[in-house]
Amino acid sequence: MTAQTPPTETERLPADAAGLDRAAALLGAGGLVAIPTETVYGLAVDAGDDAAVARLYQAKGRPAFNPLIVHVADAEQARALVEMPPDAARLAQAVWPGALTLVLPIRPDAGVSPLVTAGLETLGVRVPAHPVARDLLRRTGPLAAPSANPSGQVSPTTPAHVLAGLSGRIAAVLDGGPCTVGVESTIVGFLPDPVLLRAGGIPAETLEAALGAPLSEAGAEGQPAAPGQLASHYAPRGSLRLNATGAEPGEVLLGFGPVAGDLTLSARGDLVEAAATLFARLHDLNAMAADRIAVAPVPETGLGRAINDRLRRAAAPR
Repeated sequence: MTAQTPPTETERLPADAAGLDRAAALLGAGGLVAIPTETVYGLAVDAGDDAAVARLYQAKGRPAFNPLIVHVADAEQARALVEMPPDAARLAQAVWPGALTLVLPIRPDAGVSPLVTAGLETLGVRVPAHPVARDLLRRTGPLAAPSANPSGQVSPTTPAHVLAGLSGRIAAVLDGGPCTVGVESTIVGFLPDPVLLRAGGIPAETLEAALGAPLSEAGAEGQPAAPGQLASHYAPRGSLRLNATGAEPGEVLLGFGPVAGDLTLSARGDLVEAAATLFARLHDLNAMAADRIAVAPVPETGLGRAINDRLRRAAAPR
């Protein structure tokens, strides 16, 4: 791959054939392109290009010990990169394309940059459900793509969110409109039994039904085995107080269900709507320059588990 100098202007590409071809050309030249998925916008690079992956870490300010997820067009592309045990194949069959990442042993001939795995012998792979992402992946092959935002900050669910954080630092953003799921993928590893590494856009209950068995949960010690495991992550500029039933003086209240707020995740208490709007509301709070944020309680069931995971990490000491 050829080296690319840092761009001075970020292109905004339409999600048509010409835009997809331009995005593929930029990625083939080692460029960084933000792409739509159903979860959040990802910052994509050629997964086999060491220099491009290094520039991705630099553009995001991401710690080099934090591994990346590789996005593929279908399960066949995934099997060329990783070993897939029966339980993993069962989950892939049930959920892909969709918001599930599987962390699996990487094949010796995968051709993935070692920077992607952060030195681990496993690789996170997923087949996104967004049609624009899959059209692009059929043109490019596997793409490493963490969320398209500065590391530790609020994930982007629109092209405007991407440009607010990375304009001038990446080659382009492929405009596929707002993301529909709104929180990152659920991540499952195998030790060898299935273990939940990160709650996300597919509820754990759905995966347990597909497996016919409960998922165990990983501990928090040591190097991250998957993205989204750092204690402080997804953070807005202001501090967060969780499980608030009202605002204290000087706070902006982010409501849910019966707890009405200055802004709300879902006035009717719908967890799907709350997941889809979570990061957009955190971006809105940044735009309001909210220094202190109170967040209403969200049930710890279904997608609420992923929402609360993001809120706890957003509220963690920085």
